Amino acid sequence: MRRYSVPRLAFINKLDREGSDPDAVIGQLRDKLRLNAVAMQIPIGVSGDHEGVVDLLERRALRFSGPGGEEVEAGEVPAGLQAAMEEKRAELLEKLADADEEIAEFYLAEEEPPLGVLRAAIRRQTIANAITPVFMGSAFKNKGVQPLLDGVVSYLPAPTEVTNCALDLDKDEKQVGLTGVSSDPFVGLAFKLEEGKFGQLTYMRIYQGKVGRGDTIQSMAADRRKVRIPRLVRMHANEMEDVESVGAGDIVAMFGVDCASGTTFTDGKTKLSMTSMFVPDPVISLALVPADKNAPNFSKALGRFTKEDPTFRVHTDDESGQTIISGMGELHLEIYVERLKREYGVECSTGNPKVAFRETASTRSKFAYTHKKQSGGSGQFGRVEGYLEPISSDALGQGAYEFDNQLVGNMIPPEFVTAIDKGFREAMLKGTLTGSPVMGMRVVLQDGLAHAVDSNELAFRAAAQGAFKQAMATAKPVLLEPLMSTEVAVPAEFQGTAVALVSQRKGTVNSMEGAEFVTIDADVPLESMFGFSSDLRGVTQGKGEYTMEYKAHVPAPRDKTELMVKKWKEQQAGKSEE
Repeated sequence: MRRYSVPRLAFINKLDREGSDPDAVIGQLRDKLRLNAVAMQIPIGVSGDHEGVVDLLERRALRFSGPGGEEVEAGEVPAGLQAAMEEKRAELLEKLADADEEIAEFYLAEEEPPLGVLRAAIRRQTIANAITPVFMGSAFKNKGVQPLLDGVVSYLPAPTEVTNCALDLDKDEKQVGLTGVSSDPFVGLAFKLEEGKFGQLTYMRIYQGKVGRGDTIQSMAADRRKVRIPRLVRMHANEMEDVESVGAGDIVAMFGVDCASGTTFTDGKTKLSMTSMFVPDPVISLALVPADKNAPNFSKALGRFTKEDPTFRVHTDDESGQTIISGMGELHLEIYVERLKREYGVECSTGNPKVAFRETASTRSKFAYTHKKQSGGSGQFGRVEGYLEPISSDALGQGAYEFDNQLVGNMIPPEFVTAIDKGFREAMLKGTLTGSPVMGMRVVLQDGLAHAVDSNELAFRAAAQGAFKQAMATAKPVLLEPLMSTEVAVPAEFQGTAVALVSQRKGTVNSMEGAEFVTIDADVPLESMFGFSSDLRGVTQGKGEYTMEYKAHVPAPRDKTELMVKKWKEQQAGKSEE
């Protein structure tokens, strides 16, 4: 959300659970997520005593009754919570005064701001991402949900108050602002796909203009395909409401529109495309083998999954011919294997997980390579000189690839520089240690030589590839493995066991928080996390749970590097014998 500057509210859920501690969660929002979290409420009891919340702005107690907690009863704040309410309200005003000048004037004058001024200031600073209002309750029992929805209306921006940008494909992807006005040309983004009983259901947000049932819209993907909308519905949970037309700011679902997630649609009058979402590279791969190789739904299912989820990748291994699926974790891929079986009736077996190792150079290394080939007639000639080095010597593997052209004069004609860049990019797809892709490298081209007749793009691409191998041989290459930021939550009595389990998997514990329920924050190599879920459940009597996300690629231990290099050499030796 920080990457896209999205204003947000926070909701602390499950206050009726044992060990719930909203103050600790607000502290984590500030310390871990670096958010200026501001409590808008305090709970009326926690764990089994949770009844409702106290609204700090209006100094009133909100209790929730009825079969589903849908009836909100406002009343006096319990006497035992008066002091806590005033303390938290003073903290709210102090945080708001630090961010908002109008409230700061009231605060310095020791005056009470009017309620309307307070709400306007909270809205102003929430939209500016200066503060994050925090609500709380128990969503399962509908406690605190109604005030949260009121907060969405009161403090988050309307569609017309947000600056959305698109890329003009007719003007070299120049960034242009979208008005959010229904009378302007239509622009919409398909952000979610769902397979329903009537076919593909495509969720779309309208950023500009309007669209109606029966209208023809055009995809801004490579095919520029035009499609007609046979039916438009507004979703209410799992219920559908048919609508004839919608305008800017609306979110609707369309039937009969085949596209991928993230596709931009326009009315064809403009060639605008919304900026694509950041998609991290996969960190784990599995070989997928269907029980019935002739299963018709296998390819159909994988094609649909890749449309739905840009982090899910599928490719066929050139050497083994196996179908390889890649994603963001073991559980991520397990879910798709289960969906293949449940939704499409395709039983599959999986091979051993394959971790996305990478390679990089640990020091600067020079290259001076000449590619020369003569086979009758015009041959191939290209010479390149320069050096390659890590982008960051402090954090090896940081960044992807940089190419720096420092040529002086025309020893290499400018039209061949692009071919040299392409040659280095191609060479980095396969490292010299284990054949893993290379990352975090900067290539600097300083000099070279061309031949009037024999030099061409193919020759300089080959020269760049040869230069890369030459330089990597002396650049002290390092094997990198994905490191996962892991959060393990266990009851306090299992804290020592859980820490030992993390340590056994070569993890580094960064912090531990909580009293009755302990949260362990650790960094663990991905390769060590396979099977962690079942082990954790086993040692915590099924009470432990964990989440993990990719953090970075870091240098692998020497013993693991030596083992991976040995396996790679054995594989290459086996291929050469064949």
